Amino acid sequence: MTITSRIISVSVWSLSFFLGFNYIAQAEDQPVFSKKTVDLGIVVSDLKQAAKFYIEVVGMKEVPGFKVPGKRVAQFGLTDNQPVVARRFVLNDGEDSSSLKLMAFPNAPGKRSSQKFIHSTLGFSYLTLFVNDMAGVVERAKKAGVKMLGETPSQLGGDNYLAVYRDPDGNFIELIGPIKK
Repeated sequence: MTITSRIISVSVWSLSFFLGFNYIAQAEDQPVFSKKTVDLGIVVSDLKQAAKFYIEVVGMKEVPGFKVPGKRVAQFGLTDNQPVVARRFVLNDGEDSSSLKLMAFPNAPGKRSSQKFIHSTLGFSYLTLFVNDMAGVVERAKKAGVKMLGETPSQLGGDNYLAVYRDPDGNFIELIGPIKK
């Protein structure tokens, strides 16, 4: 092997090592998640009633949902061939926003969990949303005939208040924000 071929060989090896190391360094610097938001699916007993609650009381905006045939959902291990019709709801304009996916299964009604308190059942217990105007939330809830739980809205500190509601299936919904007058 000539000196030139040794230099080329060492250079190629060095370049490969550097590029490989650089690739590993880039992979370690890359965030784990591709989105900064979370999408949450909730199975509800009455899709129309739940949608009305999340729009009229909570103040979410409906965006296009999706349908998945039962056979396909079963391939994912999510249902026993029950098709999914999901309605999606987002905060504000929906850009870079988490979404709430509501779905009902009329042919396979689920069982409600014991949600007397947030510690009554294992698993997801409540949804917390941060609002700009608690007074608007309270007014929408009163208009819809939805009662707050406990002694809320209750001041948390500073200008923030907490109001707690139950959705039509008894899930806890916490709303946190200032009361604007």
